[in-house]
Formats: sequence, C-alpha cells, structure tokens
Amino acid sequence: MSFEIVKPGVNFNFVGNRYTAFTVSGLLILASVISIIWNQGLNLGVDFRGGLNIQVLINDPDIQADQLRVLMAGGGLEVSSIQNFGENNNEFLLNFQTEEGLDISNRAAELLTASLGDKAEIRQEEMVGPKVGGDLRQKALYAIYYSILMIIIYISGRFEQKWGTSALFMAILIGVVYLLSLFGVGVGTLIIIAVIVTLITCYAMHFSYALGSILALIHDVVITTGVFSILNKEITLSFVAAILTIIGYSLNDSIIVFDRIRENLRKPRNKGDLPATINKSINETLSRTVLTSGTTILALISLYFLGGPVNRDFALALLVGMTVGTFSSIFVASPILLLWEKKKA
Repeated sequence: MSFEIVKPGVNFNFVGNRYTAFTVSGLLILASVISIIWNQGLNLGVDFRGGLNIQVLINDPDIQADQLRVLMAGGGLEVSSIQNFGENNNEFLLNFQTEEGLDISNRAAELLTASLGDKAEIRQEEMVGPKVGGDLRQKALYAIYYSILMIIIYISGRFEQKWGTSALFMAILIGVVYLLSLFGVGVGTLIIIAVIVTLITCYAMHFSYALGSILALIHDVVITTGVFSILNKEITLSFVAAILTIIGYSLNDSIIVFDRIRENLRKPRNKGDLPATINKSINETLSRTVLTSGTTILALISLYFLGGPVNRDFALALLVGMTVGTFSSIFVASPILLLWEKKKA
C-alpha cells in the first residue's frame, strides 16, 4: 500500500494562480539580476580566478575581518576578499590575487603569528594559477550549457516526437557556438547567445514542452546564482556541481508533471479543457512532489547545519535550487505550456 501525504481527489487551483506565481518569479529574477549588476559580477572563488586562499582560525572573538585586512596591509599584503564563517564566526577565508603563493603564504603566517601568537591557526591553504582558473571557468560554463542543450534534445524528442529535428537543431547550434568562439567571443557571451537562440527556436518550432522546461531551468539557475550574489558567496566548483544537480532535479520534476499531462490529454473526457487537465495533472503528482522534495530538503538542511563549513555553501546552493526547482515545475513549466497552447489555439 503506497503512502500519499496529499490525499487523492485534492484540487488546488495552481493554474488559476499562475500570474501571481509569475509575479513572484519575476521579482526574484529581477532582484538576482540587479544584485549581480550591482556587485559588478559574481564573487568568483580561487577555483575560477586563480590566487591563494588561506583559511585561518582565530581563537579570539574580538578579532574581525577588517582588523585582519589592516594587519595584512601593514605587512604589505593586499587581501582581495575576506569571508567570515565557522561555528562561532571565528574562521576567516583570506583570498590573495597573486601568483607568488608560497611567498605570500609564508609572509601571511609570519604576520599572524607576530600579531596574534597562538590565537591564530592556519587550517588550510589552496593555490590555483590564473591560467588554470580561467580554464576551469570556461569548462564549468560549457558543462552548464551542454547539459541544457542535451535536455532540449531529450524533452523535444520525448514529448514532441521530433528526434530528427532536435538533433539537427543541436548540430546547428553547436556549429554556431564554435564559429563564434573562433572570433574570440567569450564563453559567457556565447552561452547567452545560445540560450536566446534556443528559446527562439523552441518558439518557432512549437516545442512547447521544451520551451517550458528550458524557461524553468533558466529560472532556477538565475535565482540560485542571485541568492549567492546577494549573500556575497563565492562561486566555486562545488557551486557548479550544485547547479548541474539542480538542473537534473528540476528537469526530472517537470517530466513527471508533463508525463501526467500527456497521459491525461489522451483521455477523451479531458480533451478541450487544457487548463483543467493541467491543474488535475499537477494535483495528481503533488503527493510525489511533496514527498521527494520534502525529504531532499530535510537532508540538505541537516547537511547545511551539521556538515561543517566546507559543505555549507554546497548545501545552501542545493537547498535554494531544490526549493525553487519544485516551485518552477508547478508554477512555471506547466503554466508556460498552457500559455503556449492557448496562443496556438
């Protein structure tokens, strides 16, 4: 006997509240974009911009980040950023934009020892060259882009039954991106262009399911990135891993709902009433959505509070992404499908 937290027969009016949901999503996306522009981009970690990270434990609650910055500056060391974390906010992550990792590390250790003595303990050091950081940044962006591209092919083939058209579209898009890259166009710009072309193509070819899925994925990625920008969190490789996980999770959630919509649309009694059919399909999969998302979010909350500072940002990204992804599969992907089908009609 299966357990259902949402009893059969419920009929929440999700579709009827789509414009309220669109307003909430629009405000969140707007806040994310404004934050990224205001901060002049994202706070890239040492993985992507190169440099030296030194994690320091200060056994003195009176020592603040500004005092450490002044201490380093007094010794001729310029700190690019200082992040405060740890159980009692007594651990600091100092980032130096330099290629002289060993020399800077030794000088920083000498300054900390001379000023704070046994109160300062260097817990970890991480050095990445600028060339390696740039290469990692490019590969991370390409990983996100190609994952979205593969999703378009899968959704279009499965729900639109247009595998050949989807494959041709993918080949053309990869070719365009490759040609643009030969002219020195940056990876970030390439991805923005590719996403815009993808949305236009899905619109022109009537890939309604793919259009809803891609817009939901963009929605989830932008808001998750925006939260990190608002909180001034570093964008590291673990954040990229979280984004790829969010993309897969959000897609899976949307597919469950889309499958039920397609199944219900085949029933003669549901033909001609698309809004009611979509609403019914969302309600029928609601128990599965709540159980899956709820247990995942509970696990992530535990990881965030009990997993230690190393895993905290990764857990935060997943926590935000999973929550927003659940919201988008109900209030973004399916309502966009409805709006598109209404437009076609």
